Amino acid sequence: MLMSAAQSIAQQTQLVGQQTQQPSPTAPAPPQQIQNDTTGTPGLPQAPAPKLTEPLFLRPTSKNYGKGKLGFPNPLRWYTATDYPAPRLSNSPRLDDLLRDGKIYLSLSDAVTLALENNYDIAIARINLDIADTDLLRAKAGSSLRGVSTGLVTGTLGGTTTTISGGGGPGGTSSGTGGGGTGANGLVLSTSGSGPVPYNMDPVLTGALEYQAQSQAQSNLLFSDGLSEINTDTSTYNFNYNQGFGIGGLLTVGFDNTRITTNNPFSNYSPSIASSFTATYTQHLLQGFGTGIQDRFILQAKNTRRITDSAFRQQVLYTVNQIENIYWGLVSAYEDEQAKERALAQSTQLTADNRKQLEIGTLAPLDVVNSDASVATDKQSLIASQTNLEYQQLIMKQAIARNLNDPQLSAAPVVPTDRVALDRLPEEDMPVEDLVREAYTNNPQIEQAVLNMKNNQITIKAEKNGLLPIVDAYAFYGGSGLGGAQSPALNCAPFGDTDSAGNPVFTACPPGIYPSIGYPSILNNLVNNSSPNKGVGVNVTIPLRNRTAQADQERSQMELRQSQMRLQQLYTQIRIQVINGQYALTNDRAQVNAAQASHDYAAQSLVAEQKKLKLGASTTALVLQQGRNLAVAENTLISATAAYAKDRAALLQLLSNTLDRYDISITDAAGGTVSKAPNIPGLTAPKPEAAPQPITSTPPPAPGN
Repeated sequence: MLMSAAQSIAQQTQLVGQQTQQPSPTAPAPPQQIQNDTTGTPGLPQAPAPKLTEPLFLRPTSKNYGKGKLGFPNPLRWYTATDYPAPRLSNSPRLDDLLRDGKIYLSLSDAVTLALENNYDIAIARINLDIADTDLLRAKAGSSLRGVSTGLVTGTLGGTTTTISGGGGPGGTSSGTGGGGTGANGLVLSTSGSGPVPYNMDPVLTGALEYQAQSQAQSNLLFSDGLSEINTDTSTYNFNYNQGFGIGGLLTVGFDNTRITTNNPFSNYSPSIASSFTATYTQHLLQGFGTGIQDRFILQAKNTRRITDSAFRQQVLYTVNQIENIYWGLVSAYEDEQAKERALAQSTQLTADNRKQLEIGTLAPLDVVNSDASVATDKQSLIASQTNLEYQQLIMKQAIARNLNDPQLSAAPVVPTDRVALDRLPEEDMPVEDLVREAYTNNPQIEQAVLNMKNNQITIKAEKNGLLPIVDAYAFYGGSGLGGAQSPALNCAPFGDTDSAGNPVFTACPPGIYPSIGYPSILNNLVNNSSPNKGVGVNVTIPLRNRTAQADQERSQMELRQSQMRLQQLYTQIRIQVINGQYALTNDRAQVNAAQASHDYAAQSLVAEQKKLKLGASTTALVLQQGRNLAVAENTLISATAAYAKDRAALLQLLSNTLDRYDISITDAAGGTVSKAPNIPGLTAPKPEAAPQPITSTPPPAPGN
């Protein structure tokens, strides 16, 4: 059941439940065609067909490397090299525009835009689009495919920070990082592209030009008319033309020319010219027959090109999500540093007040020591927070810039200008099945797995054909011509005549005994059927036992079964991850609400304790304790808010609708130049209290005042 279900997955162009005609009211309805059987049981809800990445094909530039160079009017272009453009190692101008007063004021939209233009992971994956085009060009010539990487490029640092803890759903799952066509996850793809080797469909012209001068001593003077040495000059001009055809045929045309000059008295012509041609057509009848076998590399290259498009979309989704994680890590580090400054300002002010009270005798020295220790602790926390902030700023820069050698850019602090809004996402309230179906439709891993299975099926067809014996029928036709000028060394004396001394007699032949035949006449004799050479035949090769072909055919079936089960596993994994992602937002929202309530309570408790201290009803230790409680509450709120923002972005990545939700053009991402800034919803401006504002307290009056 699993096998038949998975085979139907590859038929993605059919609609769920599509029927060719309306059933009559009385006749039973025909069974529905199952589009993607993710259950193994027909009749249960099935997955929708995956949405292919569009437009096809994505390219970094306007040049299509899947097309060869035109040979008209200059065929020499076929033999010239192509230089691929050198990568841009400088930053896009947009980054300099964000630099003001020595600081980089960065919104989340700016960060995503700069990543699309400058991020190295996307830039490296972008070249894969052109690499896949070169495989398509090879396939059109009948050559095997070299392959292209469809895995994620994960060279960008960052995504984690000490200021964010918690978050996530109860399962703690994570999305996969590989595409369906990468050969990862235990899959074997060794038979891809195997089977009968297609003929080269690019015409091949070969030529052999040779000149030979030979002097050969004669051991029998009788048969050389007394010449002790025969001199022969031979010029050879041979040409061959080969071209394969999509049905499994091969045309071979040979055109041979030989020009010989000799002093041999038995040669009628010197120089003599001999020309011949033979045209042979060979056709596979069993193994290698048909366009499905000969053109399969083209089909696989097109599928691989679609897989590469999908892998690039997956790379953009992954990198955009990573940029969001880095951004919210930067925001949390920035707010944490502000909170630490407020805590230090508060403890410093309290210590100053305590020293004044110590001077007037209203406070014990131990309380001053306690407040001094609190100041030292807050300073240490501030230093740790500042170094973490500086590191998060560096992480953000390396993710959105290509060159950090500019001292001004390298030293400029990054100020995040966006904060996450806590408005509910539509996905938080959507039914689980609707979320899962949306993920099934958009997920690039499923798209790649389906396309990869199509390549598996093409390979299986080729391997089945490879089990057959080789039976090739061929037919040939040719002609020959001979001519030249009568040899001046031609001997017309009767063979064996000798003089009185017993030496062979040489009598030169009168001119015109052998008429001269020019090269045009020789060429005409090649095609006028005066000297035909024709025939037909069959070549048969039957491998006994045929174990190698059997093993490859069985292996291709096994690899398909692996791919089918991997696809089913993807459906299960994505379902769990989407449900867990929705759980994560529910948990995060509750955590943010609880953290906000704890923060409000801690802030009010601190104010109340400060008032008590002013009235003499509290102690410095209690005020410091409430200050520490507020600092912990602030840290918890910052962490919970950032965790919600990261999990919100992670759910959109799982649903693979980030590009649509943020209005990101995949074409702009492929080109490396963003014409329209992303429109990221769910953001708000920083709260006014985010700026460092020390909380001061008024010392209690001295006794008697």
